[in-house]
Amino acid sequence: MSSKSEILIVGGGVAGLALATRLGKTLGRHGKARITLIDKSFSHVWKPMLHCFAAGTVQNENDRISFMAQASSHNFEFWPGEVVSIDRDKREVVLSPLHASDGSKVLDSRTMTYDAIVLSIGSRANDFGTPGVLENCLFIDNLVEANAFNEKFRMEILKSFADNSELDIAIVGGGATGTQLAAELHKSLEIVDPVSLHAFGKAPPKLSITLLQSGARILPAFPESVSMAAQQELERIGVNVRTSARVAAADATGFTLKDGTHVPATLRVWAAGVKAPAVTKTYGGLSLSRSGQINVKPNLCSIDDDRIFAMGDCSYIVDDPLPATAQVARQQAHHLAQHLPAWLESGKEVPSCIFHNKGAIVALGNYNGWAALPGGRVMGGGMLHGLSARMGHIMLYRQHQIELFGWVRGLASIFADMVETVIRPSVRLD
Repeated sequence: MSSKSEILIVGGGVAGLALATRLGKTLGRHGKARITLIDKSFSHVWKPMLHCFAAGTVQNENDRISFMAQASSHNFEFWPGEVVSIDRDKREVVLSPLHASDGSKVLDSRTMTYDAIVLSIGSRANDFGTPGVLENCLFIDNLVEANAFNEKFRMEILKSFADNSELDIAIVGGGATGTQLAAELHKSLEIVDPVSLHAFGKAPPKLSITLLQSGARILPAFPESVSMAAQQELERIGVNVRTSARVAAADATGFTLKDGTHVPATLRVWAAGVKAPAVTKTYGGLSLSRSGQINVKPNLCSIDDDRIFAMGDCSYIVDDPLPATAQVARQQAHHLAQHLPAWLESGKEVPSCIFHNKGAIVALGNYNGWAALPGGRVMGGGMLHGLSARMGHIMLYRQHQIELFGWVRGLASIFADMVETVIRPSVRLD
């Protein structure tokens, strides 16, 4: 192994940042490799919390992790940018120019070399080519989009206050993101209720939320008992859940379903389907799945190139596809962190990554929650309204913080969050 092998990690999500942090502690600290993380953003957020940022029930300034700060304290480098092409023969990647918010150019296009590259660029909702979706719908696939939705949400609430009108929101996609967003938006307005009586002299406007799911039930990845209980809970708080509702088109007034029904909506959110970002098509002709994900072997190595690995939502294990979840991404990051050093040093092949399903959790705001455990057991609901499941969802996030920060900084961060909840409003108001 050369004194400074170049390892590029593209994408600072759950998997990418965990891998960069772990390799920085081993290879980076001992000068055995130069670890570089590349991401379009300057900070990391835990993607399973994006619906909370969108609803404004979490102050995301406290939940972002600076890539530069994490890099400086964990022996890896960070460069902002997007990898727009890969030259597999030269082992080079090209980063797009970096622009400031006002459109001015900060950095020109750059070229970086690699000995190994790990692609972890996540996924996006899949519009399946539905007419009008890209032009008329909001997405919450990243922090920028979640913040943009929250801005529109707050402005529409203000407009509804002034006009004494109802605010209609329609969400397409009854998976975890869509169902949790519906509950979190309702929670947001409940929190605003006592504030609005003092600020505006009246109760907040009525919020009408419609959740559209093309399949026969919401939360199809969970047991049917959880799907039924979650639908009942959403309907109890006033969400209109419509299953077997296939969207044919979207426009500026709402959604048109296959049966011709029109669902009016001032705010339209698309949270259905999963596909890789379109940029994977420029990655040196790598084989892709139907959803644009990079086809990999069970050991997460590309089926086309032994120096390119992919993990998380942007990867597709041809022999044994896995769901696009944070749990899968995290386990894959840990696997590569354990085995990439030996692969670089002695050429020892990375073994197959075996996924261990530890169950799944869905939390509907403060209203209810469920955990589906391996073997079919379900926890949640009942008299405590899923307190254990909701606490489990919080603990997963805290585990993520401690993994990245270490115990001392992780616990300090948790304490700081607790203090902030006392000082700051419980929902974003401006």
